[in-house]
Amino acid sequence: YKDRNMIERFFSKIKHFRRIATRYDKLARNYLGFLNLVAAIKWLK
Repeated sequence: YKDRNMIERFFSKIKHFRRIATRYDKLARNYLGFLNLVAAIKWLK
């Protein structure tokens, strides 16, 4: 449950980025690229 909680909190934090929450990117590679960028930003904080 500890890992599940950590993952749920991570997705809650990245949904503050509107581009991720609404999925403006139509191509999966663009969406995944921005998702990686957001994950790196959150990791650095």
